[in-house]
Amino acid sequence: MHILFVHRSGSGQFAALIASLVAQGDEVTLITERPAPEQPGLRQLAYTVGEASTQHPALAATDYHLRTGEAVAELMTSLAASDPPDVVIGHTGWGGLLFARDALPDAALLGYCEYYYRSTGSDLDFGAAAPIPPAERQRIRMRNAAQLLALDTLDAAYAPTQWQRQQYPAAYRQRIAVCHDGIDTTLCRPDPEARFTLPDGRELAPGAPVVTFVARDLDPYRGYPQFMRAAALLAERHPELIFVAVGGDGPGYGRPREDGSLWREAMLAETGLADRVVHIPWLSYEAMVRLFQVSAAHVYLTVPFVLSWSLLEAMACGCLIVGSDTPPMREVVRDGVNGLLTPFDAPYQLAQRIEEALRHAPRMVPLRRAARETIRAGYERERCIDRQLGWIRRLAR
Repeated sequence: MHILFVHRSGSGQFAALIASLVAQGDEVTLITERPAPEQPGLRQLAYTVGEASTQHPALAATDYHLRTGEAVAELMTSLAASDPPDVVIGHTGWGGLLFARDALPDAALLGYCEYYYRSTGSDLDFGAAAPIPPAERQRIRMRNAAQLLALDTLDAAYAPTQWQRQQYPAAYRQRIAVCHDGIDTTLCRPDPEARFTLPDGRELAPGAPVVTFVARDLDPYRGYPQFMRAAALLAERHPELIFVAVGGDGPGYGRPREDGSLWREAMLAETGLADRVVHIPWLSYEAMVRLFQVSAAHVYLTVPFVLSWSLLEAMACGCLIVGSDTPPMREVVRDGVNGLLTPFDAPYQLAQRIEEALRHAPRMVPLRRAARETIRAGYERERCIDRQLGWIRRLAR
């Protein structure tokens, strides 16, 4: 069987699924804009997206999606003539599947539905202090244009969480199943012997008073400013605490600051925590797991948006989660059962909950165990991949 994947950034969310298909001896091809490292058994076809052809701000994303769809369709057409795939699996959000049905009319199409943008009741207007300008609402609505056209041609689709599925229009929602990408619970597990070495040489072990924060970038979407303000409150009362924040300095899912400074720089200037918070721009996956394994309290905050793998990996490691009471967090973390929840934009309450977690560590052990069991029961990688493989086999038939 020949399976074709389409993803803008290498294998992305499909990495484990691709590895399973390769291991089973299936032919696997990946069409991508940013090729992943070479992997035995995986053929990669790279495309390039030309220059933008429109200057209308509301059409910027649509223009990129159109050019992506054209580039991907050209590669698909070549495959159709030489080695047609049986099943195509692609991310619906970036235009890669826009013309898949035209280029590969005989292939089954399975879409990965990560996020449907909404102008109200979602990330755009969450906590907004002022009305959202009409032009911004129009821009965000237009971001879905190519995705909707792709959805109309799919044979099946799935989303990683129930909340992400619910963001899609009702007309398509009934065709979207729910299955996460999966978490490796054999690697992500509690380890009382774990050790994590800070850049200054200090070694941390389980039981150390360390509060952790991990995000791709240190941005407001993931609550970095709120974390830093809570850390400032705690630092005054608890000089023994060690704060570790992992994340890059890019704009992340939001936009750059209007003053041109980085969020890390701005929050260090505001809080004066340069000597108390250890900032690490990037960690290997193995090092990140070790950090989770030594964490006394792990802070995960998010506006209503895509749920991060890192939260689930931290839970699988038995972290005590202190998170935001926002969707889709509530789908995974239940306050007082497998973690602690607090309002998103309330640094004082966040500091209180972190303090509670540290002060009553023995009482938090059942929550840590429940967090891991939540991941094992609903997000364990092998089960998720088995389900996805079942879809592929049925679609191929």
